[in-house]
Amino acid sequence: MSEHLRDLFARACIGILFTLLSLNLLAQFMQTGRVTGLLLLAGEALVVIMTIVRRRARLVDRSVAAAVMTTLSLAGPPMMRAVDIAPLVPDALTVIVSALGLSLVVVGKMTLGRSFGVAPANRGVVVRGPYSFVRHPIYTGYLITHLGFLVANPSTWNAAVIVIADAALVVRALMEERVLSHDAEYQGYCRRVGWHLMPGVF
Repeated sequence: MSEHLRDLFARACIGILFTLLSLNLLAQFMQTGRVTGLLLLAGEALVVIMTIVRRRARLVDRSVAAAVMTTLSLAGPPMMRAVDIAPLVPDALTVIVSALGLSLVVVGKMTLGRSFGVAPANRGVVVRGPYSFVRHPIYTGYLITHLGFLVANPSTWNAAVIVIADAALVVRALMEERVLSHDAEYQGYCRRVGWHLMPGVF
């Protein structure tokens, strides 16, 4: 498959997954008025937009492992389901948590700009903004947002999806670092910023 066809296929898959997520979360909001799901939806909408405007990669990891981790991490959020179960904490608290995660996602993506991508790749090194604290602030935001959604929609299905998808997300982050490690600028950046996702933890 040519690079152009791969790119079109990736964009189509992301669009389909986002549509499925939108239908589920909008239906939940109309039924319950819970805002937490809409915040997750806003974060995922940015994935679609940034994928469309991204710049071409200098180097892409085309391994099977990278494809599997990317697919699992992308497919997870659209597979989460709003449930008719009482949230573990008041909706206002999950909205705050989700809003914090979404804010980090938005700031991270705006800072990354056209260097945003889906598969592990080098689309240019960005070292400013939230990237001066952790190497993957967008992924940190995803983890926070997913946690907020799970607490608002506690079910075995959602827990299983989040564990699998977010574990794949962490592996994907490390794979991205492996691709970028060939870049001298990124090597210097890693010497300055040692934390992958959370300062003082990982």
